[in-house]
Formats: sequence, C-alpha cells, structure tokens
Amino acid sequence: MTSAATRPDVKRGTIPVFATATAITVSNIYFTQPLLDEIARGFGIAPSAAGLVATTGQIGYALGIIAIVPLADTVRLRRLSILLLAVTATVLLAGAFAPSVALLSMATLILSASTVLPQVIMPTVVSMATPGNAGRVLGAVGTGLTMGALLSRTVAGLIAEATGTWRAGFVIAALVTGALLLVLPRYMPDDRPTSTGASESYLHLLASLPKLIAEHAPLRLSAALGATVFAAFSAFWSALAFHLTAAPISLGPAVIGLFGLFGVPGALAARYSGRLTDRWGTRNVNVLSLTSVLLAFALFGFASQSLIALAVGCNLLGYGTTSGQIANQARIFAAPPTIRARLNTVYIFAVFAGGAVGSAVAGVLFSAFGWTGVVLSGLGFLLLAGVVLVGYALRAPRAAGRTTVAADTLEKHAEDDGRVGDISSRR
Repeated sequence: MTSAATRPDVKRGTIPVFATATAITVSNIYFTQPLLDEIARGFGIAPSAAGLVATTGQIGYALGIIAIVPLADTVRLRRLSILLLAVTATVLLAGAFAPSVALLSMATLILSASTVLPQVIMPTVVSMATPGNAGRVLGAVGTGLTMGALLSRTVAGLIAEATGTWRAGFVIAALVTGALLLVLPRYMPDDRPTSTGASESYLHLLASLPKLIAEHAPLRLSAALGATVFAAFSAFWSALAFHLTAAPISLGPAVIGLFGLFGVPGALAARYSGRLTDRWGTRNVNVLSLTSVLLAFALFGFASQSLIALAVGCNLLGYGTTSGQIANQARIFAAPPTIRARLNTVYIFAVFAGGAVGSAVAGVLFSAFGWTGVVLSGLGFLLLAGVVLVGYALRAPRAAGRTTVAADTLEKHAEDDGRVGDISSRR
C-alpha cells in the first residue's frame, strides 16, 4: 500500500499496521473452534457442553458490535484501542487458567465483546484515505480480516498439537494481542472524530441506530447484500465438515481442519477488489461478487465429490464474499465521518445475523436432503441478493447511477451505487 493512498498527515506504515492488527484481533473470535474437543476432554465434559464456549463467543461478538462500535463516532480512538486491547489480552490470559468450562465461557463472552477493534478500524482507515482510494485501503485492511479468520483455526490446532494443551492457544493469543498495545495506538487518531459527534451521549448513539436504517438507502442495500451473501457463505462452511467426512470422500478431521487454507488465494485476490470499487463503483463490484459466489455453488452442486472442484469453489466463495463486503462498506462509508461507525454497526450486525440464519438453514436442509439441500440453500440466498440488487437499480434514478465519491462527497451520502473515487483522477 503506497503512501499515495492515504493523506499526507497519516503516519507511514499505517495501512500494514491496521491490516495486521485486524488479522490478530479477529482471530481471537475463531481460534477456539478447533479446540472444543480438547476443551471437552480437559474438563471431562461432553463435546456439546464444550460447545458453549463457541456459542458465548458469538453472542459476545454481537454484543460488542452493538454496544462498543458506535462509540467510535464520539470517543478518542487511540484511547478506545488501548482499552479494547488491554481488556482482550487480560481476559485471554484469564481464559488460559479457567478452572471450569463455565468460567471459560464467561471469559470468551467478554473477550469476544472487546474484540471488535476491526470494526473500529474500518471506518477509521477510510477517513485516512485520499479521495478515490477508499476501496483500496478497505481492500488492504479487509484482507487482513479475512486472513485472520481463515488462518486462526489452523494455527490454534497446530499450537494445541505441539503443546498438548488447549490452554497454550489462549496464552499465545494473549501475548500477541498484548504486543499490539505497543504498536497500534501510535497509529490511531488521538483526536475525537468531530466536535459535533463528541457531544452525543452514549444512549443517543444507540437510539440513533434504527433511525439510520430508515434514513439511509445505501445502508439498507449494503446490509441486505451483506446478510444474504454471508448467509450463503456460512451455509457452506457450517456443513462442509459433514460432507467431507461422509462417504465417498471420507476425510479425517486433520485434513478437514486444513481445508480452510484452500480459500487463502481467493481471499488474497479479493484485496484488488478495493481498487475495482474505486474504478467501477460499488454496484458493479457487487455484481462481480454475486457472480463469483454463484459459480462457487454451481461447482459445489455439479462436482460435489471432487476435492479439486471444492477447493476451486472455496476460492470463488472467499473472493466473492470478501469483494462484496469491501464494496458494501465503501458504499456506506461515503457518509459523513460522524456516523460511519454506527453505519458499520448496523451493517456488521446484519451480516452477522445473516450468517447465523445461513448456518441454521443449512443444518436443517443437510439433515433432510444432504449436500444438495446445502447447495440449494446457498442458491436461495443468492437469489434474494440478486432480487435486492436489481430492485435497487431499477428504483434508483438513472442520472445518479455513477455518483462520484471525491473529497467533497466524503462528507455526504452517495445517492446510488456509491462509486468511490474520481474516475478522472485514475490512470
């Protein structure tokens, strides 16, 4: 990421630091998932009881999105980052020494609620971008988020295998998160976002969330697209292990745990969708996203027993999902800085809810119809996304179809597809 993508007053190296911090912090949400069997054996409980750790982690993250992310519109971001990192590192260390699954679940609830720093960083990095580069910086930081989510499970499993205990993963996560305290705050803005935003009370921030949904059409579009595409993404990943362990594929748990690595190339390629968003506009990148995910599910359906086809589909799915998120966030971050964090709160919560619905629907359909049911559920969610996108395009004024987001439009909403960047300024 060259310095031309950020304002001259932004410290050199900010984008790589933000991407790394995003990868590290988001991994704290997912790294416990491959350790659940080890946790169950360590406490002498049933695997279903150990699943409480994963459940409380998801609940905690949802609570953090609603209760903490809106603060980024009013408080000093440097202080907020210090507080969140300190709480997360402390609770991770407490989790490492938890004497019972109940206390471990409580620790997971708290650390997941405080691990929302990536959703604070996203609107912050857009405010640091030069006109026409919002998608580019979002692509760079968003890649860190995706890589952290993909690799955390594999790394946690390797640590547990090397040390012989699930507790080592919590200790190492605490040390790495604590190390960010020495680096990340130096790159976060020390000033409040704006003087007007600083005057809003916490309760007013929370009360304004429903109003934002009603008033901002770009938010409604991004939330609907994000929720439906992530529902398809979650439907696939939640049922994949069952598909791979069943005959005739019949893979073991170790190989299945490494299967997520197949999606890394697609996630890395999605970084360049940020630049495409700056050049083509968010709507066109959304079309690219839906096309990529649709091709993925076509492969999942027509070549369901081929590991090569599944691996290619994983890359298409990862690329499409990440590209769509970059476009969706670029659209909503064309709004004034005073409300970006709250817009992101609503958007991420919608995506989170969509993922939960996707997993639940896939579980029911897999039990009833097998892998075919999972594929059909994914295609159904994509159909909903397509209807939303086409409907929005038909309602939007034709003349506003290529709204340019330059320096002045970073202070107002894009009325249509949120095109990010001044095309005339591009090479």
